[in-house]
Amino acid sequence: MDSLIKPTKNTFLTDDFLLKSDFAKRLYHDHAKKMPIIDYHCHLSPHDIATDRQFNNLTEIWLEGDHYKWRAMRTLGVDEKYITGDATGREKFQKWAASVPYTMRNPLYHWTHLELQRYFEIDQLLTADSGDEIYEEATHLLQQKEYSTRGLLSRMNVEVVCTTDDPVDGLEFHREAKKKGIPLILLPAFRPDKAYAVENPENYNKYIDKLAEVSGTTIGSYGDLLSALENRVDYFHQNGGRLSDHGLEQLYFFEEGKHNIGKLFENIRNGNILDPEEVRYFKFTTLTELSKMYHAKGWTQQYHLGALRNANERMLRVLGPDTGFDSIGDFPQSVSLAKYLNNLDSSDQLAKTILYNLNPADNEIMATMVGNFNDGSVKGKVQFGSGWWYLDQKDGMEKQMNALSNMGILSCFVGMLTDSRSFLSFPRHEYFRRILCNLIGEDVSNGELPADEAWLGQMVEDICYNNAREYFGFYKV
Repeated sequence: MDSLIKPTKNTFLTDDFLLKSDFAKRLYHDHAKKMPIIDYHCHLSPHDIATDRQFNNLTEIWLEGDHYKWRAMRTLGVDEKYITGDATGREKFQKWAASVPYTMRNPLYHWTHLELQRYFEIDQLLTADSGDEIYEEATHLLQQKEYSTRGLLSRMNVEVVCTTDDPVDGLEFHREAKKKGIPLILLPAFRPDKAYAVENPENYNKYIDKLAEVSGTTIGSYGDLLSALENRVDYFHQNGGRLSDHGLEQLYFFEEGKHNIGKLFENIRNGNILDPEEVRYFKFTTLTELSKMYHAKGWTQQYHLGALRNANERMLRVLGPDTGFDSIGDFPQSVSLAKYLNNLDSSDQLAKTILYNLNPADNEIMATMVGNFNDGSVKGKVQFGSGWWYLDQKDGMEKQMNALSNMGILSCFVGMLTDSRSFLSFPRHEYFRRILCNLIGEDVSNGELPADEAWLGQMVEDICYNNAREYFGFYKV
């Protein structure tokens, strides 16, 4: 694949990229840009942070595990050998470099060049012709101490990183990082999806046996399961955990006692397959009990809703999950979500909650849903989360913020997160901040908001940093 674009200087990523008005420029440069980053949801490796990993080359840090790039390369006809296969790092990067010019109008084009500029000060378009030179220059820099994982985080002014961790994780690297006194708050986030993934009894029972081992309990009943999970919630809390996270198609609701939960658990432990309604009931009941635990600890619970996962079964068998074969689902959300939250709120056990939707058709549902359960006890107690996965691009983020503005309170928003496995993804916070400032700046230019820089600048600073700092309580750990 030969690019027609020659390796010319990057001329579109100026200081005022995405900022269309003078007021937007002031909001970004004088207010948003200076704020530290609180990345309260990502998939970075705590091992790599604690050990201050030094990456060997640009492919290793930039392409491994990045299913956004993988999907683009497959669409362009790149063989899997150069994506997840056994090609060399240089060969894989060259295939990506040749692909980049064809990604124009996909956020990958913006992200790619933002990352080259912000981390490596490479102000050149990435193409097939420039790929080898850029690979060499960035790989050379990655060998320098200031380009270790912690150096890269410091370079982006990252103050807090919350990783995504299974209840059975030992959190030894979080403890190691704290013991070393690194200038970064590294905290775990509780992701118990496997604790209610009962569709496959064989896999589930293996997981429950592991949970029993790490919690030091015998799990012979459903009550034992809840005790083991509570044990792990306590453990995470002791190690600084203040959030949970859940990836679900949708939240479910059933009237209490619709099924015998103890009997369902017994059936699963005996290797029996539950019918679909029983699976949903098990998830609902377990999630409800977990939510009560989070409330008791003062945690925030996050729900990522609406992904249609592993749509390509052939490639799932070949490569496994999280390799780029998931899409937006069209699951009904509003009725059961409202009942689920109401069930917890009725006993005043609804924790601080962030709802993320993957289907943009649900933006207004989420923006109005959060208002149902904001009760004045906490500023922005229930949040409509930032554009997620396929929606963390310019159009998706604008639509999320417009829905939140029109139907909720944008000024209470806790802002952006990376949701990424890459240490080079933090310019996404800059991307979000520029989009936010441009939205507000356009309103001022249109005469729809007062040109009050002091007030609107403070609002921008709050959304970029202050609201999250206040909301999550990380600094009290």
